[in-house]
Amino acid sequence: MDTKNLHWADQTAEKIIREKGDKDLYTCASGITPSGTVHIGNFREIISVDLVVRALRDRGKKVRFIYSWDDYDVFRKVPLNMPKQEMLAQYLRFPITMVPDPWDRDESYARHHEVDVESILPAVGIFPEFLYQAKRYRSSMYADGIRKALEHREQLKEILDKYRDEEHKIQGEWWPISVFCDSCNRDTTEVDGWDGQWGVTYHCTTCGHKETVDLRTAKGVKLGWRVDWPMRWNFEKVDFEPAGKDHHSQGGSFDTAKHVCKDVYGWDAPITFRYDFIGIKGTPGKMSSSKGKVVDLYDILRVYTPEVTRYLFAGTRPNTEFSISFDLDVIKIYEDYDKTERIAWGVEKAKDEETYQKERRIYELSQVNGMPQVMPYQVPFRHLCNLIQIADGNIDKVIAGLPDITEAQLPVFRKRCECAWYWIQECAPEDFRFHLRPAGERAELSEAEIAAIRDLRDKVVARIETFTDDKSCGEAIYAVANEHQMDGKVLFRAAYQALVGKDQGPRLANFLRNIDKNRLLEILKAY
Repeated sequence: MDTKNLHWADQTAEKIIREKGDKDLYTCASGITPSGTVHIGNFREIISVDLVVRALRDRGKKVRFIYSWDDYDVFRKVPLNMPKQEMLAQYLRFPITMVPDPWDRDESYARHHEVDVESILPAVGIFPEFLYQAKRYRSSMYADGIRKALEHREQLKEILDKYRDEEHKIQGEWWPISVFCDSCNRDTTEVDGWDGQWGVTYHCTTCGHKETVDLRTAKGVKLGWRVDWPMRWNFEKVDFEPAGKDHHSQGGSFDTAKHVCKDVYGWDAPITFRYDFIGIKGTPGKMSSSKGKVVDLYDILRVYTPEVTRYLFAGTRPNTEFSISFDLDVIKIYEDYDKTERIAWGVEKAKDEETYQKERRIYELSQVNGMPQVMPYQVPFRHLCNLIQIADGNIDKVIAGLPDITEAQLPVFRKRCECAWYWIQECAPEDFRFHLRPAGERAELSEAEIAAIRDLRDKVVARIETFTDDKSCGEAIYAVANEHQMDGKVLFRAAYQALVGKDQGPRLANFLRNIDKNRLLEILKAY
């Protein structure tokens, strides 16, 4: 059986090699406008490219992975989650790279969002080459590409109109460029003419400034994005770039860009696929930076380890819509990842060879730095949440209770503990959370319940170390209930009230066996 192409990233890598030919260097591209918080929906594109890049490199291919910051785009709208709204509003229609940072941390608004992403991507094993389009445009790097667009103005107009109905076709005089005014920095300009060489004349409708600029030295001339995108495909010789389903709709921007790239710039459009939107569990609609409704990679990595974060994407086909969950689904996601891990390491048997190969590949691609030297230490996430709450968030205490964990396993396990503790404190449902009562604090129990709790303390807790498993411990608990002619549920409720001040909690037998015996006795001494 040929199993090497079971994963969608490998299938895409094979397609790139097949259709672009065997090359010395493949270029894979991604990019975004840093107009607001770069959210997890944007991250889907970055990691989708990273997974394909890895698949190509696994085939011995040399790959250039570029990530474009489209920071010379226009600042059109102040996102609702930004500070200093009024200050930012003064810079509408400026290039994003010239808008001040409202946090006063970086040299511009654009750079602030870029730094946030660039700082966090290494945590998930992603290392692209960053390209800053403002610097490139302002250094006239694209002068030839802009001139070519001006030379093919009519052809470009025909390509863009090809997929439009009569109502939306370009009307009147049209130019494939926009200009930021040299005087007021806004793009509120109109192009008056082009001399057929390098000179472009424009005037500003805001400040009245008028001038002719030379494309070879001008800083403010920029291609419209439907032309800019394919121009850069040719400039960078891009072989692969995915796009969201909004760009991949029939007659959408990818269709027009493909024609522009081939017909005007003489480069075959990159291999692509469509990726779908990501939702946030419990929130309707797609994420939007402009509306301030975002979850970013920092938020995800507080709840999910880097490997599990990668797994969310590596284990899901890009054209599948899914939601990022912060509720009880978190437990299920960790369980699914752990199962994949056990299969990959041969600890759990897959149902067949194909499933094994597929799960192993998903696991490989989920790792930050390739396969670990040793299998990570597994504690089921639900159980880990109990252990860390018993330890009041003290990770060292949790680790101390695991005598078989090795030094090599500690970093990944510690990170999992941090995620579990954050999730409990910030995201978990209230009935999932607990903390042990301090010694000397009593619950309000009936006399019958107190008598049963005393026996639970003296007949079960006092010899807790003699129970080899949860089953034998559970039987001893029920024996206490029977002695007191008490329904098991009543005893359980009383025990939870005595220990955590709630009517329910983790499975009692397991719970008792995981709490330090002396601590349990100290709490129950109050009865």
